[in-house]
Order: sequence, then C-alpha cells, then structure tokens
Amino acid sequence: MMSEEKFYFQSEAAELLKMMISSVYSNKDIFLRELISNASDALDKRRIECLKDSELAENEKPEIKIAADSEKKTLTVSDNGIGMTRDELIQYLGTIAKSGTKEFLKAAKNQDTQNELIGQFGVGFYSVFMVADKVEVITRKLGTQETYRFESEGDGSYTISESEQRDECGTTVTLHLRENSEEGAKNYSDEWTIRSIIGKYSDFISWPIVFKDTTINSQKAIWQRPDSEITEEEYKDFYKHLTHDWRDPLTHIKINAEGSTNFKGLLFIPSEAPFDLFMNPESGGISLYINRVFIMNDCKDLIAGYMRFVRGVIDSEDLPLNISREILQDEPIIRVIRRSTQRKIFAELKKLLANDREKYIKFWLAFGRVFKEGIMQDSEHAKNILELALFRTTNNDEWTTLAEYESRMKDGQEGIYCLAGRDNLSSLRASPKLEQFTAKGYEVLLLTDPVDEVILAESSFVLPEDMKKLVNIASDSVSAYTEDEKKANDEKLKESESEFEPLKAKALEIFGDKLEAVKPSLNLTSSPACLRDSAGGISLRMENMLRAAGQNPPPQKRVLELNISHPVVKKLLKMAKENDAKTEEVLRVPYDQSLILEGAVPDDAAGFVKRIDDLMTLALGE
Repeated sequence: MMSEEKFYFQSEAAELLKMMISSVYSNKDIFLRELISNASDALDKRRIECLKDSELAENEKPEIKIAADSEKKTLTVSDNGIGMTRDELIQYLGTIAKSGTKEFLKAAKNQDTQNELIGQFGVGFYSVFMVADKVEVITRKLGTQETYRFESEGDGSYTISESEQRDECGTTVTLHLRENSEEGAKNYSDEWTIRSIIGKYSDFISWPIVFKDTTINSQKAIWQRPDSEITEEEYKDFYKHLTHDWRDPLTHIKINAEGSTNFKGLLFIPSEAPFDLFMNPESGGISLYINRVFIMNDCKDLIAGYMRFVRGVIDSEDLPLNISREILQDEPIIRVIRRSTQRKIFAELKKLLANDREKYIKFWLAFGRVFKEGIMQDSEHAKNILELALFRTTNNDEWTTLAEYESRMKDGQEGIYCLAGRDNLSSLRASPKLEQFTAKGYEVLLLTDPVDEVILAESSFVLPEDMKKLVNIASDSVSAYTEDEKKANDEKLKESESEFEPLKAKALEIFGDKLEAVKPSLNLTSSPACLRDSAGGISLRMENMLRAAGQNPPPQKRVLELNISHPVVKKLLKMAKENDAKTEEVLRVPYDQSLILEGAVPDDAAGFVKRIDDLMTLALGE
C-alpha cells in the first residue's frame, strides 16, 4: 500500500478558497446541489464509457446515495459513477477551478452526449468548505481495482493515499460538518433539511437520489420530455407544484431551442393575476435551471418586465453552474434566451387571440394592464403589443383589436380616435367629449387603464411610423367635423361672439387661474359644458398620476367649452349680459359638473351640493 502523500494546492489556494467561497456562493445550501451535480455527472460519464466498451459494464444500479449521522456530524454523498484515479484526483481536486467536466467534454465526440453533462467539478466541490471543516473522498475508477483517499481541511493542502478496497467504482464524499453557533443556522445532518434542499435544487436530476432507502427526487424534468408524451393533467400538476397556485393555468408554452445557444423551457400563463402583480413590479416568475439543476427563482433577467406574469422554467445547457445574479446581467446567453422567450410568448398569444377569443379575453382581463406597459418600455416590440391589445369602444360592449377597429374606420378618418380617463367604463362613456364623435358616427376607443394615459401622451414617439396614429379626442385641437363643417360652425360662432363676450369675461374672472381659455362651442350636443386639455398639455388624470409618483408637474390650465345651443348656457348668456348677481353661482354648476366627469372633486364640494339643492328647489317651485 502506498504511503500517504501530502500536496499543496496551486495558485495560493488557502487565500483563493476563502475568496471563492465568499464571492461565488452566498447561499450555503449550494454545496449539496454541487455534490449531487458532480455525482450525476460521474454517472453520465460512466454510462457513456460503458456504451463504448461493454466489458466495463457492471451490474450495480446507478444511483446517488445520501447518508447523514447527527451524532458524528457527518454528511455523505456517494455515487457509483466513473470514479477517479490518483492522477485525476490531483488534476481535478488538487487545482482550484480545474473542471473535470470540461476536460471530458473535449474528449466526448457525441454532441447529444455532451449536452447531458453537468457540473463544474473543480469549483463546485470546494463549496463544501462553507459548511465543513474537513472533507474525505474515497474513489475507484471504472475498470480499475485501486481505491484512493483524498483528504483536505481547505487550508491550502491535501493528502492522497491508498484506501481499503471499494466494492464498486464510483466516489464517496464525506463532510465533517463544522459547529455553527449562528442564530438560525441550518443543521445539514438533519433529515428535513437534506430533503428540502434536494427537493429545491436537485429534484429533476435524472438519476435516483436515495436517502434512507427511499428515492427522494422525482427525476421528472417535464420540460425535457417530448410534448407528445405529456398529458394535459401532467402540465397542470407541474404548474401547481411550481407556483403553488390551486387554479389551472390558462395555457402553457413549450420551448426547445437548439443552435448556437441550447436551452429548453416550459412557461405558463396563469388564469388569474396574483395579488401582488402591481405591488411588486420587480418580481418575476421564471426559475432558472442549468442542466436540470436549480439555480434561482424569479430570474427577472430572463423575461421582460411587462411579461412578469409568466411563470415557468428555463433550463440552459450553456451557462456555468456557478453563475450569480450579478453575472447574469451581462451574460450574452441570457440575452439570447430572453429574446427567444419573448418571441415564443408573442407567438402563443397571437395563436390564442386567433383561435380562442374567450380564453384570450380572460388573459387580457387579468394581465392586459401589465402587458401594455411594454409599449413604453420596449419600443422594438411596441407594435407587437398593440396588435395583441384589446379595447372597448363606443360601438358596443365587445372587445376589439386595433386591426378590427381599422377595418371599420370611416373614409378620411385621420387616425384611431381614443379617449382616456376614468377607471370606470360607464363614466367614460358619459363624457361630453364623445358627443360630437358619436353624433358623426365615429367609433372611439375607450381607455380606462392608467398606462393608457402615458401611451396616448407619448404615442407619437413610441409607435412605429407604419401604424395608424392614435388621436386623443380630449385635446382642444381635435374635431370630428370636416373642413366645410368647421367653416360653417366658425361662422355661427363668429355671429355669437359679441353675445358670448360677457359670459366669457365672467368665467375668466371666476376660474382664470384654472383656465387657459373659455370658448363657445357647437361640438357638444346634450351637455352644457366640457373641460378639454389645452394643446400640448396633459390630462387631469395624468397630472394626478405624476403627483402620486412624487413628481411635481406645473398646474395645467384647461379650456372650458360652453355649448351655446344648450338652454342652460343660453340662460347664462342672458344673465351675464344683464350683469345678474346670480351668474357666478349658476356658472359654477356646469363647471363643477365638468370636473366631476373628469374624475375630479370640485374645490368647494359643499358649495356645489348647496347650489344643486337651490336649483332643485327653484325647479320644484318651492
């Protein structure tokens, strides 16, 4: 038997170990994931070698065994994989970040085989020193009889010696766990702790992981299986397991990308929005795996922010296991995955919109408000998002797409007429701003989501040139009338100019700090008054949104339109001309009504109520 040999790690290992452990691995649970990944890798290698040389095949069932001893404070991970020779121990464990897997990949000729291998053995192995003060490795190489022991305390040196004969090829790693007095520290020899870590990180390893004579991993990476072999019930069960949502998903999206970047995935669109969808805009629902090994939850770099409602798994074959959240941000492979994932989601939503309108409406009701954020966040895909958007209109209660709206547009219509405002659809339908458009038979999109205000305000900058422009009818500069009709109206208004002047002067006297102008109007058909946004100004709702976000936009002055054909305004014209003392009290009523229709509260709510009471008393003849 050879005597024990002592070696020293290369590259000033004592210092390097401390730096690597603290910077690469911030979560101590990772060590068990790494050991299991290495064991799985060894079993893959053994299977490949046995396929090449049948004489190497042995009868043992390939598996990974876990054992723990709470009294001795040890944890053991054992496999009957390919094992290592003495020289390989030095080569792979004696040099920090020397990857046995990388060397094996160079020798492997079958690309399909290469893609099944996992682990960065050199770096991953040394994560054990986060929880152990000593590690022992007993290993025997496939096709040989010699068994070797590797020991290290992570202090810059290690020893290698011959060991008692191991009955089968493979590797056994025994950790002598250090005492940890930190509050809340985990006991890694505890059964529940071991089971929970394996369930989280290694459940989809393709080899059985045996603990106390029971296989504790599912071995079912559903995203790796052909779609034809998976039932709808299996998809639903996996979604519920992944998300803890008791409801069935709306639909699923299978991804299988092969080429310069290889990855698989299984994504789900939930049937209902989670309660924190708007409270936590930074959250994401994609879990990152690398060759079936769990890396992290909520990997927001894998998905666009406006698609954060998507849940699922992405499994990469090209990323290193020791990747961190910080490294992810600059990783080109992640950007490729993100773009490919976006395309798949867009394609699935287009298919759903075309083939199952009822299900798509359910999606839109749950997530449309979030999805539309992408129009502002992602100019590259703004057109795709708008093509998938659903809208309510003045035509009926049915949802419509922009393409469907455009097919119904009247000849000569300058663009897609839109009105944004109240969260309540019925309140928006009652807006006086719609009157001239509905009277002329124009259809108007009714936009009730807060993000719609931003889209309308910035549409000229974010929408592609080949799209019909969105026309905000709330603006004072937009009209439903033809040029000839505008000229005719202007003539009528010019005739009433002198009659209107006293009322205009009174209105500016009362509301001058809030109004840019007071105009006579023939745009309204049934309402006495309307407040419009000044050209280039922002809406009242947008103003309030900006203030709620901590910004301080300058106060916006608006345009008060008074319908000179309405009986109330006709009476006001007469009162103002006669300098009636009650003109102000009466004029405040249609102004405050206009504010309420905009979703605002009159400055003097008590005064408004009293004025309404007085008018009701007068009308009732009391």
